[in-house]
Amino acid sequence: MSNKSMSEGLEARRAALRLLGQVTRDGEMLGDTGGRGALGARALRLAGLALRHLGRSDAIIADRLERPPAPRTRDVLRLALAEIHAGDGAAHGVVNDAVALAKMSPKTAKQAGLVNAVLRGVTADDWDAAPPPRLPRWLRAPVHKAWGDRLDGIEAAHLVGAPLDLTVKTDADGWAARLGAQVLPTGSLRLPSGQVTALEGYDDGAWWVQDAAAAIPARALGDVSGLRVLDLCAAPGGKMLQLAAAGAQVTALDVSEGRLRRLRRNLERTGLSAEIVVADALDWEPEAPFDAVLLDAPCSATGTIRRHPDLPWRKGVRDVEALTKLQYRLLDRAIGFAAPGGRMVFCTCSLLPVEGEHQVRAALKRHEGLEAVTPEPGTLGLPEEAASPNGLRLLPDLWPELGGMDGFYISVLRRA
Repeated sequence: MSNKSMSEGLEARRAALRLLGQVTRDGEMLGDTGGRGALGARALRLAGLALRHLGRSDAIIADRLERPPAPRTRDVLRLALAEIHAGDGAAHGVVNDAVALAKMSPKTAKQAGLVNAVLRGVTADDWDAAPPPRLPRWLRAPVHKAWGDRLDGIEAAHLVGAPLDLTVKTDADGWAARLGAQVLPTGSLRLPSGQVTALEGYDDGAWWVQDAAAAIPARALGDVSGLRVLDLCAAPGGKMLQLAAAGAQVTALDVSEGRLRRLRRNLERTGLSAEIVVADALDWEPEAPFDAVLLDAPCSATGTIRRHPDLPWRKGVRDVEALTKLQYRLLDRAIGFAAPGGRMVFCTCSLLPVEGEHQVRAALKRHEGLEAVTPEPGTLGLPEEAASPNGLRLLPDLWPELGGMDGFYISVLRRA
């Protein structure tokens, strides 16, 4: 390995170490703290790998040390253990860089020898024998209560990560052939991975990135051609693009102008159109009710851990409590925006029934004449096990042979 490549490797690991600390100690989002370019992408990948295997690494560290190491030293070990035993890093180079990282800080320089000893003493058998990664206690307990034995499959799906899913404007089979992608039963395209902007069709706006589960809510509304449809909390805009491509007259509302910038760029790239409104849905009043409303409510996002391994370490019970109160209010507003006889979709990318099934059950009780009319799973290309009270329940362990999907709850409601 050349000196230049060695330097780049060390720099990427140093950046990954910084990212890991910002997530575990400062509660920042991994995606918000990464740099650009190849080095930034590698740092994000390494930090994400360490976060996926945090429990296993911590168990090994605890087994070999009498006292907890300094936080930075622990992160150096977490990063190196994951890269050696779950990534593609050459052990010799990873250990050398880990020791170098320890020496870079006065707080950890004296523990460089400890880092070297631990990393060289851990074998592949030791790694395999360590407890598999688990969700943190605040999340694992309610997920186990809700889904029982499926918890193991959910955690296994989180460990594998997520493939690249695309939603196309038209001709899914044709684009699958061009991209070498698989057409999923729900109509999404799936690729193992890839640099999105380098794929054929990106510049032409023929498709957009959207997890297969996230593409279901808009499809569950059925035929929207010619209908006035309100997309609440619309950014980053995948569902809005689906609705516009299906011929709807879409009004996309979001409280954040910053988040809407990405939505505007996607509209421009795809050549689709929608009315964009920057407003708080709790205060905004439309000129007339809509034929259909889609509310992808703010939630814990615990259904997206496959692609956001930092999420369990920067959320907590208090976050969920605050979000459920907001969902309650937004759901009432969304129902009021629909015309009599109009349909609405309520969905959240959460694993927790309190952010899904419970919200809809309560809404049906407090709104006279409101009924659940969610399509059967099979009509949307989903397995029958996706059926749930008043809606659809998607979990990451669905389709393990196809690569899984994000966790979602989806309910289609209709006003009397």
